[in-house]
Amino acid sequence: MTEWLTPAEMRAWRAYIGTNADLASALEGDLLAEGVGLGDYQVLVYLSEAPDRSMRMCDLAEHLQLSPSGLTRRLDGLVKGGAVVRQGSESDRRVMMAVLTDVGFATLERVAPFHVASVRRRIFDHLDAAQVSALESIFTAINQGLHADPACAAARLTALTPAT
Repeated sequence: MTEWLTPAEMRAWRAYIGTNADLASALEGDLLAEGVGLGDYQVLVYLSEAPDRSMRMCDLAEHLQLSPSGLTRRLDGLVKGGAVVRQGSESDRRVMMAVLTDVGFATLERVAPFHVASVRRRIFDHLDAAQVSALESIFTAINQGLHADPACAAARLTALTPAT
């Protein structure tokens, strides 16, 4: 038997759904104005935070929730632009690494202030301290629930596994 949403839950759900796409579009547009899409920005951030600015391609794909072919397509433009290089692992020849170049790091340094300003303007300027704390708590709880749900883990694994 379906447990329908309460009126308060329905209002919260619709507020989320009504905002999610618009927010993502606004953040993407602000980054694109600086010449970098949100997906590419995420790659630059993950690589910049990794030891030696380098990650195994399979780990990067998992962080980005992309299939191996999806990651290859995502990296193609960054490689062509000199922001990222693909190279074999020194410790395991079977492994390919994505490495952030100096050009990529400089791009991130140039664009990051614009992205932070966009996030502040689009989100945090509209919230008080209690709402920021609540937002963190809400998304932490949702994330923990998703990672604890075997069906979600299986769906994520299926999405990351290349079709045969």
